[in-house]
Amino acid sequence: MSNVQDKNQPEALDVEEKGHSDHLEKHDAHIFSAVDETGTHRKIDPAEIKLVKKLDWIILPVLWIMYWFNYLDRNAITVARLDGLEKELNLTSTEYQTCVSILFVGYILGQIPSSLVLTRFFLGVTEAPLYPGALYVLSIFYTKKEIATRISILFTANICGTAFAGLIAIGMFEMSGVAGLAGWRWLFILQGIITFVISLASAFVLPDEPSNTRWLTEEERILAHERIAADTVQIRTNTTTFAGLIDACKDPRLWVLVFMQHFHMAASNFKNFFPTIVGTLGFDRNTTLALTCPPYIVSGIVCIVWAANSGRMNERTWHITLAKVMAVLGFILACTVHNTGARYFAMCVFASGVYACNSVILGWVASTCGQTREKKAISLALANTVATLGPIYTPYLWPSSDEPMYPVAMSSSAAFSAASAVLAWVL
Repeated sequence: MSNVQDKNQPEALDVEEKGHSDHLEKHDAHIFSAVDETGTHRKIDPAEIKLVKKLDWIILPVLWIMYWFNYLDRNAITVARLDGLEKELNLTSTEYQTCVSILFVGYILGQIPSSLVLTRFFLGVTEAPLYPGALYVLSIFYTKKEIATRISILFTANICGTAFAGLIAIGMFEMSGVAGLAGWRWLFILQGIITFVISLASAFVLPDEPSNTRWLTEEERILAHERIAADTVQIRTNTTTFAGLIDACKDPRLWVLVFMQHFHMAASNFKNFFPTIVGTLGFDRNTTLALTCPPYIVSGIVCIVWAANSGRMNERTWHITLAKVMAVLGFILACTVHNTGARYFAMCVFASGVYACNSVILGWVASTCGQTREKKAISLALANTVATLGPIYTPYLWPSSDEPMYPVAMSSSAAFSAASAVLAWVL
């Protein structure tokens, strides 16, 4: 190695000084990753770079496909509304809102057809562990500097699932009448079958932890474990799940992040009504479904760029704040202007502003509360659980009587976004 280092590259750790000479021999004298003065782990080892690429090509695609179908399933009810679901099932506006809400809670029962309530309830029960589980898998393989970008890539599955739900529905709605079933029923049936097959196949690929990952070599398993250990401040081992729960609940930083994520999710619940919102622009069904796609494509691009820049700069507060300012402006514009083009532009703006910082917040949780595996897993689950309370009550902010501007929902979403930004400055 040259004696002159790039000023942006940290010097490699002296392995012998750190007492890792045995590890040096095992890994053929590779240069190890360094931890800078901020505690940020940086890759300067070719073996580590190769490992991360391998993780990216195996873990990310599997999680992405699973999460994409997860959101196709969730969004089926939002696009089915445009194909006559409410009319066929004789649902009122409030009953439809409860059908949306029931996904996120197991004890809400209203005066609507019980079969639809139970269907949405069990969909929520079976799909609830996916996202926090996926976040945990990412957190045990990726460092603080890497994880925000990976979460943002994973989150594009959410965005794309919402974006392409309308386009997929256009084709499936054409099956109306086949076997005597409405098009929206075929949408639920076919997407459900595909999701079931994918879930079974993924069980053979996804790992529990680096030490027992089948598709890694023994040296890669050791390296995968040690680089996360080096990246985690005050890491502790030999703890129990209960101890992890206590540690998480006693950490005030976690609760700030939990409520930051809660307000973020409350603001993002427009997605459950997005086809209906776009429908207020006055276009026919197929055009409306097609128009739901571009705002999410733009949001997906913004999400990745935003998270990558946050990780590169190792900065989160300003990234969250600026994204939420964008969201607030979009929500205000959407409920105050009447021009069709301006309203559609506002939809692109608030969608991009909301989705830009999701992975930044969750990456912050993983890196801040990662002293033990148990604490990290519980912290991520707690953040997502409390965040899920938002989609329970926010559907009732979108009554049909507020069409086409939805002033209450739009202004509430702006307030939720502002609250999330304020909390970013507390940490």
